Amino acid sequence: MEFLPVRIYAHDAPSGYRLLVDRVWPRGISKEHAALDDWAKALAPTTELRKWFGHDPAKFTEFQQRYLAELDANPAVATVVTELRQAAPARVLVLYGAKDETHNNAVILAPYLAAKVNA
Repeated sequence: MEFLPVRIYAHDAPSGYRLLVDRVWPRGISKEHAALDDWAKALAPTTELRKWFGHDPAKFTEFQQRYLAELDANPAVATVVTELRQAAPARVLVLYGAKDETHNNAVILAPYLAAKVNA
C-alpha cells in the first residue's frame, strides 16, 4: 500500500483513499469537495504540540521526534491501521491543510503509517 502526503487544496491530486489527518477542518473546503474516505483527527498532533511547532521549519526536527513519540503512545494508530488493512486501498492520500508542503505532520505520518500497515 502506497502512502502519499497531499495538500487537501491540491487540484492535481492523484486518486486514492482520502484520509484527512488534521485535527481541525481545513478552511474553505466543503465536505463535498473534500470527498473524504476518513478523517483521522485522533492521529493529528496534540493541540499543545501543534501550537508549539507553529509551522516553524527550524523546529521541524524536534517536532518530528515529539510527534512520533505521540504516535507510538496513541492507541488510535492501531484502529486506523486495522481499518486501512481492511479497506485495502492501493494508495492512501494522507491529506493535510498546511501551506508548507515540506514541514507538516502528514510528511511524518505517511511513512509511519506505511511501515505499520505494510508490516
